[in-house]
Amino acid sequence: MTNLNYKNSQLHLFDANIPQLTKKLKTPFYLYCQNTLEDNYLNFYNSALEYNIERPLVCFALKANPNHKVVKTLAKLGAGADIVSGGELKRALECGIDPQKIVFSGVGKTREEITYALKCHKEGIYSFNVESLEELELINSLAKKLKKTARVAFRLNPQVQVKTHKHISTGFKTHKFGLLKEDIVKAIKSKKYWSSTKLVGLSIHIGSQLTCLKATVKAITELTNLALEKKLQLEFFDLGGGLGVDYEKSGDKPSASDYMELVSKTLDKNYHSRTQNRPRIVFEPGRSISATAGHFITRVIRTKESGECFFAIVDGGMNDFVRTSLYGAYHEIIPLSLNRRKKVRTDIVGPICETADCFGSGRLLPKLQTDDLISVSDVGAYGYSMSSNYNMREKPSEFFLTNTGKIQKA
Repeated sequence: MTNLNYKNSQLHLFDANIPQLTKKLKTPFYLYCQNTLEDNYLNFYNSALEYNIERPLVCFALKANPNHKVVKTLAKLGAGADIVSGGELKRALECGIDPQKIVFSGVGKTREEITYALKCHKEGIYSFNVESLEELELINSLAKKLKKTARVAFRLNPQVQVKTHKHISTGFKTHKFGLLKEDIVKAIKSKKYWSSTKLVGLSIHIGSQLTCLKATVKAITELTNLALEKKLQLEFFDLGGGLGVDYEKSGDKPSASDYMELVSKTLDKNYHSRTQNRPRIVFEPGRSISATAGHFITRVIRTKESGECFFAIVDGGMNDFVRTSLYGAYHEIIPLSLNRRKKVRTDIVGPICETADCFGSGRLLPKLQTDDLISVSDVGAYGYSMSSNYNMREKPSEFFLTNTGKIQKA
C-alpha cells in the first residue's frame, strides 16, 4: 500500500483525498504519483552507485508507461529510454530524453523506424540492440545511404529459463528475442555488416517480473564470457530490465539494492577480475520504476449474488487494465472508504463480455454496495499502455498527482 493511508476513514495518497477526487473525476481513471515515481527511480539509480556499478545509465522501458507526465518526470532526473517502436522514440524525444540515452530494442524494427532513429540526432541514438542478422544488414544499408555510422549492440539470447509467466519470458532459444552466441560470432567475422555500423555493446533481456535472480547471474555470465572470448572492446553492457514488483506485499521479493549487489558481484567475478576493460552498464527497468506509482480507481455499478458467489460489478474493465485477465496477475484491491460491514469473499468483475474480465476473485472485503469505490493497486506499469477500446469502450483518463499536491490531467 505504497504511500496510501486512511484519514478519517477516507483513503489518501499522501495528502490527496481520493474519494473527494472522484466527485470531480469520472471513474474509472488512472492516478499516478510523482513522489513515488521519483523515489523508485532514484532508489534504483542510487543502488547502482552504492554497489559501484560503472557509470550506470537507467533507460526507462517506455512500454511500461509512456505517459507524457511520467516520461518527462524521469527525463528531468536524467533517465534514458528503452524503446521498441517509432512511436516510443517520438514520445521519448518529445519528453526531453537525450537521443544519446536511447536504446532501441525489439525484433520488428521497420525501415522507417530505423531511419527515424538514425536521423533524430547527428549521431543517431545511443544503440540499436540488434536481434537478427537481417536487421543488422538493414541498419548497415540505411546508415550507409544516410552517410552515418549506426551504433549497434548484439542482443544475446543466453538460453536461460526464468521463473515468470511464460508470456513474459524472453531469454530462451525458443523465444523470438535476441541472437544465439554462434550467430553473433559469425556476424562479427563478416565484413558485409560493418561498412556503416559500429559494434559498441552487448545486451541481454531475459524476461519481466523476475523475482528469482538465479537466471540473471547465468545470463550476465554468458554475456561476459562472450565479450572475453572474442576480446571485444565495448563501450557498454546492457543488462536489460525485468526486476519484479512485490504485488502480493509478501516482503520476500528482491529489492533494487539486492539486484545491484548481485549484478556487481557477478561482474566482478566473471569480468572485472579477468580484464582491465570497464564498459558502462545500462539498465532497462520499467515495472520496478512505475508500477507502484499507479492506482486504478473504479466504482461499483451494482452487486450480484449467485448461489455462494458474490460479485461486485465495477465500471472498469479488462480493456482498461488487462494484467489480471491476461496473466492471472495479483493486484491488491483497496476500498476507498472504511466501514464496519461484514467481510465477504468477493469477485470484482468488470462489464466486458468475457469471463476473464476480473480484477480479483474471492477477495475478503467489507461487503461492497452500489457506488462504492475501490482502488486496484500498483498499476503504473503495463496498465494504460496495454489498454484498448474493446467492446467499443472509451479508454480511462489518466491523472498525475504532483509533489505539490496538484492533480493534473496526464
